[in-house]
Amino acid sequence: MHISRFKLKNWRNFKSGEISDLPDSVFILGPNASGKSNFLDAIRFLRDVAKPRGGGLQDAIERRGGIGKLRCLHARNDTEILIEVDVSNDEQDVLWRYELGFNIPPKGNRIPLVTKERVTPFSKGKPLKALIDRPGPAEQKDELLLRETHIEQISANAGFRDLVNFFADTTYVHLVPQLLKFGDQIGGRVIEDDPFGQEFMSRISRTTPRTRDARLKRIESALKTIVPQLEDLKFVKDEVTGHPHLEIRFKHHRPRGARQREDQFSDGTLRLMSILWLLQERGTSPLLLEEPELSLNEEIVAQLPRVMASIKSKSRSDRQYFVTTHSQALLSNTGIDPRGITVLKPSDDGSIIRSVSSSEQMALDAGLTAAEAVLPNARKTGQLKFAL
Repeated sequence: MHISRFKLKNWRNFKSGEISDLPDSVFILGPNASGKSNFLDAIRFLRDVAKPRGGGLQDAIERRGGIGKLRCLHARNDTEILIEVDVSNDEQDVLWRYELGFNIPPKGNRIPLVTKERVTPFSKGKPLKALIDRPGPAEQKDELLLRETHIEQISANAGFRDLVNFFADTTYVHLVPQLLKFGDQIGGRVIEDDPFGQEFMSRISRTTPRTRDARLKRIESALKTIVPQLEDLKFVKDEVTGHPHLEIRFKHHRPRGARQREDQFSDGTLRLMSILWLLQERGTSPLLLEEPELSLNEEIVAQLPRVMASIKSKSRSDRQYFVTTHSQALLSNTGIDPRGITVLKPSDDGSIIRSVSSSEQMALDAGLTAAEAVLPNARKTGQLKFAL
């Protein structure tokens, strides 16, 4: 399954916006502060609401600083926050539509309540009767029932459990190498769901040995093409602490070569390894990648779309990728599906979400890449001026 349509209302940067006909790889472009991270966070929000342990609507809102931090600053008369998603199969036939709206009531306790929750199954492209359509008569009498969604309640979501699992298993990682390298020295707590890759080693450790070794062997093979001195990559555990580590052996004048652990790897090597690992993880839920080009040289970045497509094909993965990027090198790949290019543009009334324009599509049809046809329009900004 994958997200084929996504609609937002009053969500952070977006007063309103909708994108549809999304393929299995989506590239989100836009200048700084246009809402790329906030777009991904709307998908993460559904994950946080739906996940079986420690989730739920109230927790998801609170973790983001409250409804005041979520609501678009341009919202005026209509202040309801709404997320609407169509989930389809590989043939682009819609299977489910999920709609979730919430707001603070005008009177009484200032606790966010569900203003709309609807789960609609589809058959042969046509909507059937909604399984959930809230608020219902009982909830209009007892608003406490509206503090929770039905996708977070096991007793209420049995009829659409596959949709709940689809949201709950979404993966987001924006690996920050320094947090991984110096985690022990920093001594900071790991944020729930580990968005910054602090527990990347534990993630590898939890994988069964056979699967882990096979994935690392593929990563080793890939790294050898760009680091000729690399001899092998393996997973080890510290004999004293028992902590998991990755270890690379390089060709060296010493007979057994020189060995390094992950705290000695370059930032680019760590980020590339994490991306290659995540791409190999099996699943049917979205994988959200935040600016994967960071710390990598352009020659490697240019190959990422091809690598993503290759891993998806060979592993027969159903996973959908959402990628935010500023990178000209990444978007220079000719294999990017134009339907998957989403452009965010700031305006005086909130950021605009759009697909490829007709003129951009003509340029793409003529043989130009997304970097040439779309990116210049997606990153226009004023000249930075700074004076002492």
